[in-house]
Amino acid sequence: MNKETEYTLFSVATGLEVEETGWTLDAPAQVSTPGGAKELPTLIRARYAKRQIEVGDASEGIYRFADWLPIRRTLKGSSAPVTYKSEGLAKHLGMENLYITFSGYWPERGANMTTCSFKETEAYAVTGRMHSDSPNGFANGKTDDQRILVVASAGNTARAFAKVCSENDIPLLLCVPYDNMGALWFAEPLKPCVKIICAAAGGDYFDAIHLSNLVLRNRRFYAEGGAKNIARRDGMGTTVLSAVTTIGRIPEYYFQAVGSGTGAIAAWEANMRLIEDGRFGDTLMRLMVSQNAPFVPIYDAWRVDSRDMLPYDDDKARRDAQIIDAKVLSNRKPPYGVVGGLYDALKASCGDVLVATNAQGARARRLFADTEGIDIHPAAGIALATLIKSVESGVVAKDATVMLNVTGGGEERFKHEHTAAGHTLFYPTPDHVFPLTATSEDVFEKIETMF
Repeated sequence: MNKETEYTLFSVATGLEVEETGWTLDAPAQVSTPGGAKELPTLIRARYAKRQIEVGDASEGIYRFADWLPIRRTLKGSSAPVTYKSEGLAKHLGMENLYITFSGYWPERGANMTTCSFKETEAYAVTGRMHSDSPNGFANGKTDDQRILVVASAGNTARAFAKVCSENDIPLLLCVPYDNMGALWFAEPLKPCVKIICAAAGGDYFDAIHLSNLVLRNRRFYAEGGAKNIARRDGMGTTVLSAVTTIGRIPEYYFQAVGSGTGAIAAWEANMRLIEDGRFGDTLMRLMVSQNAPFVPIYDAWRVDSRDMLPYDDDKARRDAQIIDAKVLSNRKPPYGVVGGLYDALKASCGDVLVATNAQGARARRLFADTEGIDIHPAAGIALATLIKSVESGVVAKDATVMLNVTGGGEERFKHEHTAAGHTLFYPTPDHVFPLTATSEDVFEKIETMF
């Protein structure tokens, strides 16, 4: 089904328009500084033709927010984030205006993401950006061969992209850490168009990214782009669109756990569009993002007001990534200092970076299940743990309007219902596992025969 949205692209650094070639990820970023012109890495951003968003019917899934998604088509099977005003958790915390935006599996609330993660918002938006005539991301479907999408992931993103690409026959190569393969489960077997390669045991998300970069030296493959892909960010921004169009105004605070921080960048961008819309107020939400100790590279950089990430020893980073419960947050090369990235989002919104431990996150997850009635992912537990501390310390007033972005939940319930109905969950095995020291030649030899 085609449902093209009209938009243009511009460089965040310069404000100048950038040509949309069908899969534009980068822009030249020559900016003036006291020392003269300088090239700085920058994100690009979409500017939509419709200044005021018209939200579609819930039956349209994620595409009910199509006015502000850079799409050329819609795909089957999507579900949008759902926002509701908390009663049980809010009462426990003494909060008057706590709104929960839930992405996951909770049919009674209208949430039907069967991967149980808000990463589905990314996957349906990114694949929707692909041209309907060609499942390879290029404008007008004009390519001399069918190239293969490459996605690096610590777990939830891989599960979402695998589901969407398998169901829609889109060639996909996933690069994940071997130790995170347990996060890849599916209600249906994956089709042969989806392949999985791993960075060896002991590796982390950064090793998976490195592996994907080796793959991308082969012209048969092209990068999904991560935070640089406008569709990924604007897909995640639908959490804020859900919240604001439900509440009727922009919240004062936004809480989310982050690994890359892309979701928080997306929240900031959606917030600015909603201010321009003119119907929801002019509040710029304070972005309150959290990390799972001891893996806290964003927290460390923010605490010393550094735009650049601080040095992080490879071995220590891998050990810290193994320790944390919320392994999806283990990104040591996030889009933090890039123009338009997380550092700028935090500065613009007077935000902060917070920290919670495994134990605090686990207590928060139990509290959510007890007060709201559904299980949530470890990353969402980290976000809730920092909200609890912020309210208890008085940083967040109890009458403040707060959006808690629950980025994943209902997984325990979904798995129980699925197996109780006599169905099987499928846990794929990697098509190949590469050593952490693999070279591009090693990788080419294996991937050439996979598709």
